[in-house]
Amino acid sequence: MTNNKSVLGWIEEKKALVNPDKVVWIDGSEEQLEALRAEACSTGEIIKLNQEKLPGCYLHRTAVNDVARVEHRTFICSEKEEDAGPTNHWMAPAEAYKLLDDIARGSYKGRTMYVIPYSMGPVGSPFAKYGIELTDSIYVVLNMAIMTRVGQNVLDALGDSDDWVRGLHCKCDIDEEKRYICHFPQDNTIISVNSGYGGNVLLGKKCFALRIASNLGRQEGWMAEHMLILGLENPQGEIKYIAAAFPSACGKTNLAMLIPPELYRKKGYKVWCVGDDIAWMRIGEDGRLWAVNPENGFFGVAPGTNMKSNPNALISTQKGTIFTNVVHNLDENTVWWEGLDKNPPTNSLNWKGEVWNADPETKGAHPNSRFTAPAKNCPCISSEFDSGKGVPISAIVFGGRRAKTAPLVYQSRDWENGVFVGSIMASETTAAATGAVGVVRRDPMAMLPFCGYHMGDYWAHWLEMGKKLGDKAPKIFNVNWFRLDDEGHFIWPGFGDNLRVLEWIIARCEGKADAVETPIGFVPKAEDINLEDLDISRDTLKSILEVDKALWASEAEGIEEFYQKFGDRLPKELKNQLESLKSRLK
Repeated sequence: MTNNKSVLGWIEEKKALVNPDKVVWIDGSEEQLEALRAEACSTGEIIKLNQEKLPGCYLHRTAVNDVARVEHRTFICSEKEEDAGPTNHWMAPAEAYKLLDDIARGSYKGRTMYVIPYSMGPVGSPFAKYGIELTDSIYVVLNMAIMTRVGQNVLDALGDSDDWVRGLHCKCDIDEEKRYICHFPQDNTIISVNSGYGGNVLLGKKCFALRIASNLGRQEGWMAEHMLILGLENPQGEIKYIAAAFPSACGKTNLAMLIPPELYRKKGYKVWCVGDDIAWMRIGEDGRLWAVNPENGFFGVAPGTNMKSNPNALISTQKGTIFTNVVHNLDENTVWWEGLDKNPPTNSLNWKGEVWNADPETKGAHPNSRFTAPAKNCPCISSEFDSGKGVPISAIVFGGRRAKTAPLVYQSRDWENGVFVGSIMASETTAAATGAVGVVRRDPMAMLPFCGYHMGDYWAHWLEMGKKLGDKAPKIFNVNWFRLDDEGHFIWPGFGDNLRVLEWIIARCEGKADAVETPIGFVPKAEDINLEDLDISRDTLKSILEVDKALWASEAEGIEEFYQKFGDRLPKELKNQLESLKSRLK
């Protein structure tokens, strides 16, 4: 399939290490994938679902000890420990390679090595980056064929180049004590052992698209970000694009696939999904920031996804989808999860494959159960989804979950202040998460677990990008859909009504809306957010646009404490931003 010496040499080296019985190159053809599905069904690795109700859909169960990303077993193996920074786990490269080689050695004996050539981003586009993943799991092959662009055309586009990301995945014994996901930025290499769960083994996902790519972006002058990309089309047919970063459990996928409220739909507003999770952004020939979604599918959390919360996501799962760790409805040979509807199947198996039968005492689906669905299935997928040139970004939006502190929306003063706003992003824990309520967890740019190098250097790279963009830089905003009243109820309706806030954001980008200056940035005038058809008064809206100086004074203390982690790698611009905030609050 290729004569690329660096590819062939590396594969020979890995074959000698893991000792497979045979090697199969993945060419991306439907015939080959169908044969692999049949093989995986015959061994029980996947279960074929009702093809009338869910055409092309399958169910998979991971090992009970292997159900989520494992941050404490995820390492950045940079040459110097300080380059990994205080927010990553570090291991010396030589030590990591030896440890991983010892675990992987001979682990493919009796197994097949699958060679997956894949592209992040449309093949041949200026944004595209190529990778090869070696795996002994058909489940991984089938998921990578949904999540990335796989096949011969990737090798053709790569040619003789040595510029590709090496990825080795070995299931081994799924031993959680020997589970490691290691990234070697200086070698563009990822090695994952003893896991079969998507987030740890689909190496194009967070491993390449964020941890390795963030480092590549810094070296090459672009950005790899944990952001959705959406296009907002107005009644005149003009589309403006927004990139937005949210920590988990803050409604990111819902926003990416937002359905406008009826009032807006009747006027002709539409929202187009370019991506739900990752944005790669470069400065275009016109000097603006352009973004592409490097993925080809959605790896979404199933529980809570339904026709009310996110119809577009649910519809995306109706064909060609792999479900992981959900309930198996035996009567219909379909799937179910908590929050899908109020009718749990009475003749069913839970995510572990045990008889469940709608037992109200236990969860049927794992809380982190997943669907891997082709992006093309999404009813609101953007016509620019496959465009190699990307889409121009007008606004960057940061968000978090704060009960009282952050207003519904505010605009940063400029790019530098916007980087500060992104760097202090935070969510308060809810009872569901930890038992401790209201603990502030900082997750700058929603990149804390995914930045492949020192966070201080990452912020410096953002500041550098801002200098290059100059007056063509997107405007930066912060949103908080989660303000609570004194009884603990959400004040803002959220979901589709978030479009009302996006409308103001775009109006600000176009210089068509006013704002009120506050110590933290610019908030809307209450009359500039459309409340038509909403059961919320102008005074209530004013209350969630207010900036409480006392709360922000204590927030500033929390930021100061957080910043201390980064020592002398914290850019002085951010230190100055914090001092300016403090003086404005006095």
